[in-house]
Amino acid sequence: MSEHEFTLVIEGDLSDEGVARALFEAGCDDATFGVIDGVGYGEFIRAAPSFSEAVLSAVRQVESAPSLRVRRVEPDDIVTMAEIAERLDRTRESVRLLIAGRRGPGGFPPPVSHGRERGRLWRWSDVADWLEKLEPEEREAAHFIAAVNAALELRHNENQMSDDTAVKELLSLV
Repeated sequence: MSEHEFTLVIEGDLSDEGVARALFEAGCDDATFGVIDGVGYGEFIRAAPSFSEAVLSAVRQVESAPSLRVRRVEPDDIVTMAEIAERLDRTRESVRLLIAGRRGPGGFPPPVSHGRERGRLWRWSDVADWLEKLEPEEREAAHFIAAVNAALELRHNENQMSDDTAVKELLSLV
């Protein structure tokens, strides 16, 4: 069984003693919980047969505690050029040259956002597929994080939408 590292971003009061006890009793003794800038998180190092099993079991356990809801899994799938550089242990200039096609095999994935104010954003799962040096497990984990975060975002937004017909139609697309 392998150890898998990931962070869950959590909505709810993690400072409550009863919640802390419930998390421990649910099996989250392999995590460190905290709050930074009002955002709760749980950093896991979980032994499991696969990354997906580790994440899903952690989500179930966290959500078994009263009033807690998982919002997303990190490391997030949406990344900046600086985050790509950090994950690849390269300089930002080196990544800029990869993106421009002046270094490497070419064909770097296009950004998913061309925002002028925020800068361009890429999907890490696309970059992971493009990279030949990543192990298949790493590429699979990148795609799993993208899918799980999309599902968690859909669940969150479903509760915010008043048009039940639109919600049902949206869910039928999945």
